[in-house]
Amino acid sequence: MTDTPRPVTEMSFEESMKELESVVDRLERGDVPLNASIDLYERGAALKKRCEEELKRAEEKIAAITLDADGTPTGTTPVEGH
Repeated sequence: MTDTPRPVTEMSFEESMKELESVVDRLERGDVPLNASIDLYERGAALKKRCEEELKRAEEKIAAITLDADGTPTGTTPVEGH
């Protein structure tokens, strides 16, 4: 991780997952000082939340796809609340 990490809200799902894996690896090794561990844990929590939000958004898009009688996608229907 750099001194000024990129804001989580600007990261793609893939970037967030990759960094989250790195954070988990570092915490599991246990070779990080306590204060740094706390910072890593907080960053990991933010990355996890970002990944969950992106997955939910993807699930909503998939759920909104409408199919015709043959099972061919015909468009999308609006998802409530968006």
